[in-house]
Amino acid sequence: MYAEVILPVPVGRSFTYAIPAVCADIIKVGCKVSVPFGRNKLHTGIVLSLHENPCSNAFEIKEIRELLGSEPVVGEKDLRLWEWIADYYMCALGDVMKAALPSAVKQTGNVKVKKELHVKLADRLFDKTALNETFESLQKTPRRYALLRKLVEMTSFDTAIKLNNRNLIRQVSRAQLLHESNTSAAVLLGLKAKGIIEIYEYEVLPQQNSTGSIVDMLPLSDSQQKALDEIVNIHSHKSVCLLHGVTSSGKTEIYIRLILQMAAQGKQVLYLLPEIALTTQITQRLRRVFGDEMGVYHSRCTDAERLEIWQKQRSDKPFQLIVGVRSSIFLPQKNLGLVIVDEEHETSYKQQEPAPRYNARDTAIMLAHIHNARVLLGSATPSIETYHNTTLGKYGYVKLDQRYGGIMLPQIDVVDVQDLVRRKIMNQPFSPMLEQEMQQALEHGEQVILFQNRRGYAPVVECVQCGWIPTCEYCDVSLTYHHEDQKLHCHYCGNSFPIPAKCPNCGGHDLRSYGFGTEKIEVEVHKRFPKARTARLDLDTTRSRGSYSKIIDDFAQGKTDILIGTQMVSKGLDFGNVRTVGILDADTMLNRPDFRCHERAYQMMAQVAGRAGRRNRRGHVILQTRRADNPLISQVVNGDYISMFQEQMLQRQQFYYPPFYRLIYVWLKHRNEVVVNKSALMMTRLMQQAFGGGVLGPDRPAVARINMLHIRKIALKVAASPRVSPTEVRKKLRTIAEQVTSVPGLHSTMIFFDVDPL
Repeated sequence: MYAEVILPVPVGRSFTYAIPAVCADIIKVGCKVSVPFGRNKLHTGIVLSLHENPCSNAFEIKEIRELLGSEPVVGEKDLRLWEWIADYYMCALGDVMKAALPSAVKQTGNVKVKKELHVKLADRLFDKTALNETFESLQKTPRRYALLRKLVEMTSFDTAIKLNNRNLIRQVSRAQLLHESNTSAAVLLGLKAKGIIEIYEYEVLPQQNSTGSIVDMLPLSDSQQKALDEIVNIHSHKSVCLLHGVTSSGKTEIYIRLILQMAAQGKQVLYLLPEIALTTQITQRLRRVFGDEMGVYHSRCTDAERLEIWQKQRSDKPFQLIVGVRSSIFLPQKNLGLVIVDEEHETSYKQQEPAPRYNARDTAIMLAHIHNARVLLGSATPSIETYHNTTLGKYGYVKLDQRYGGIMLPQIDVVDVQDLVRRKIMNQPFSPMLEQEMQQALEHGEQVILFQNRRGYAPVVECVQCGWIPTCEYCDVSLTYHHEDQKLHCHYCGNSFPIPAKCPNCGGHDLRSYGFGTEKIEVEVHKRFPKARTARLDLDTTRSRGSYSKIIDDFAQGKTDILIGTQMVSKGLDFGNVRTVGILDADTMLNRPDFRCHERAYQMMAQVAGRAGRRNRRGHVILQTRRADNPLISQVVNGDYISMFQEQMLQRQQFYYPPFYRLIYVWLKHRNEVVVNKSALMMTRLMQQAFGGGVLGPDRPAVARINMLHIRKIALKVAASPRVSPTEVRKKLRTIAEQVTSVPGLHSTMIFFDVDPL
């Protein structure tokens, strides 16, 4: 017997090992094994398949050293997803394994699960009459009566009976119950002896502790109920549906009803979000409904937390609901019924570095297909590809075009910055209109969001005398000045450098900073509104664990008056007291050399505008731009998604871009620029022979050197047609890459692929 084993190495295949006789009868697909690899190394791998045919090559087949547990840690459906990702996104199975498994699972040893004693009411008491009779029987034993009353309260047992939903019963530990009830263990054992309660072991997940209590939900509006009914109907005959709901239309409430429907059927739900910042706020809402039946999974979880969630999902009592960012797509699922992809248009769903460079939205659709589950994509500004699929009838479509409570969409006023600067009345970075609106909002006790999609203090530092601009020693990119630590930072490799005392080019001492980043905006706010409490939400302020939650919670609780942020503030956050939103520089989004530039700009501006006026009073958005006549600006002002979609579709059809053509970027990297140039030219020539005129490049990207590696890019456009086999295209590309790296002198060139790049 032989086993195909996946190893965490960047090689695009599995490895064959002989199965020792001692474990031949107990080894299974998905089990964890320790195997020799290379000369003196041991690796932990996952069994992909079992067979009786040794590979026919000259290499000696080594034997599995140890079976690390007789039960699989990865299910067969999970492995099918891994294989699909490796094939579609053109990466090694080992890369997928590294991304999918928590680090503790990949370790050689087996990790024990932490457990504690929990208490619950007997199943027979899940009946109002039976529960009341039990309370009556305990009237003469006040301590037992009080303990039972406290247990019902802590588990939300009466709410679960009222809604006839056992999944709403919350977990309560024995220690917590005794502490809260201020009673003894003897009283608890007395209830156990009467068969009123049960005591059992429960796997503990540290970060999953509940806060708050389960509450009754608000009724859906007529438009929400109509959308919910339409989604359910579409899911009866289509696997994927798009919910196109304007900002603050109440999409989350619809998601909650769908999750409850799945729970009533005994099925699990995966709820994907694009950012940790969003999980902070939405999980608080969901926790109040689903209590301990919900798990949260993202990159800020500790290794121990990730491991315990993984093991919980592999157990007989997995979470009913998992809320997480893109990495949660890899969590095991026992009985998946629904995948919700909220803010489906967000680029954060696309993994960039390292491999696998997968899109979690598209992978979620494949995951659901493997589990025969349904997918709901939600957005106020859907991606063009997703909306196009609805026009083809491939996806179902539901429109929700009313804000909850009848609140109007915000008024958007455009400020022509170029005109104000020419007339010398622009007090940068705030126009007079924006400054006045901010002042009025603060006077009325309302909050303000300022959006600037650049972090740091100033994006450019320049010598006034000769025009010299400091650049990174390791990357071909200018450095950004950060006021907080008085240093110049590279936003690509992360290195920082001291500010030179004088220009190294001409010796001049007049070095000036230009432009505005979020850090400089914050300084300017302090100058103009010294009494206002401010906070900044960007990559620099959210590096530490818990920093996201604190910034967002403080703003939600009114402890902060003005929130300044990058695109993080645009991603579905819900604040009730924000009336004024300032988009400080729309032009930075409109001037990027990217065919998706206008789509992204529309989405970002529409989303950040949607943070205004979500309760009671209509919001006001000030959009500052030097290109007030750009058609996209009027589309944002009018909320005219359809015009934007139609205009972009015409351009993409004309210039052969998605969704009419599929894109694959080929990236080549090497420390030696001569080597990477030779490799890129050879790769391009071979691709042109195989694919003809759909090959563009090789090009020097805008940043052509990062971390001392020289970079070249080749783009391949393939018609999105049934006549063109994507599998054959990927197969040819892999063969060409192998040909290039087999040439003497070019073997160390790093070649990787980005399928469906964003």
